[in-house]
Amino acid sequence: MPKSPNQKLKLLYLMRILLTQTDEAHMLSVNDLISKLAEYGVAAERKTIYDDIEALRLYGIDIVMVKSKSYGYYVASRDFELPELKLLADAVQSSNFITEKKSKELVKKLQNLASAHDAKKLQRQVFIQNRVKNMNESIYYSVDTLHEAIAESKKISFQYFDYNIQKERVFRRDGARYTVNPVVLAWNEGYYYLIAHSDNREELTHYRVDKMSGVEKLDESRSTAVGRFDLAEYSKKVFGMFGGEETVVTLRVHNQLVGAVIDRFGKDIAMTADGGQHFTVRVRVVLSPVFYGWLFQFGELCEVLSPQTLKDELKIWAEKFLSQLDK
Repeated sequence: MPKSPNQKLKLLYLMRILLTQTDEAHMLSVNDLISKLAEYGVAAERKTIYDDIEALRLYGIDIVMVKSKSYGYYVASRDFELPELKLLADAVQSSNFITEKKSKELVKKLQNLASAHDAKKLQRQVFIQNRVKNMNESIYYSVDTLHEAIAESKKISFQYFDYNIQKERVFRRDGARYTVNPVVLAWNEGYYYLIAHSDNREELTHYRVDKMSGVEKLDESRSTAVGRFDLAEYSKKVFGMFGGEETVVTLRVHNQLVGAVIDRFGKDIAMTADGGQHFTVRVRVVLSPVFYGWLFQFGELCEVLSPQTLKDELKIWAEKFLSQLDK
């Protein structure tokens, strides 16, 4: 049999056919495989198909043969199983920081990791309605640059902006660039945040990455003031990625909120019984409006015992809120 121009690609085409068109519920016989190879302009015989399938098995492709009226073959396992791909696709679709356009592109690439039959199931799985998506298409390049700067211990510069009611960018500092020492990237409530240290400030500052523009890695080395950083421990103290003063707070909490406290601060915190229905706990937090809101949601079930400055601040916030209701 004369060889076609595509004959050298036969093994690659056969692998593609098996990976994209077979799964446990969809097998292909040897005759099917010969026909599908012919669509690529590749001629094949039964004996060479057997040899090629064995070669692909040795390569690491999990090809299973099923004996029925005729022999059928399918790929039994892949790098990503369908349930794993569904989880990844859901994460992409539900992420606020990934734009609608990029979400569709990424999901399409994830579908290429499954068989054509399972890819259809994946497409139905990931449809999420009325999801608010980000408008900043350049965030992917910003994240990559930030990772590089952190890994190489370099400073970065960028512009930072908000949106006005016309959905236009309004740059802070009249467009002047920020220069900071990047510490780590954090994921919080669907958004990427850069946690950074400025040379002229002691406390750490948070920047939402999708609001950063023109991110550049500088040649200047990052400040030596940036030492080891425990993101897991830090995230227990910070609410909503709001920066602020770090303070030790003592709370008296109803027992029905044990789960909420553990979810927020972790299982390592010490909780001391206080009567039959309450416990006290000391936690280190960064004071911010988001932390105040976390406390207010529990009402009388959570009491602030100390410090007094926090109790006074909460009274002011409560009075301001109540005054709005009288207008």
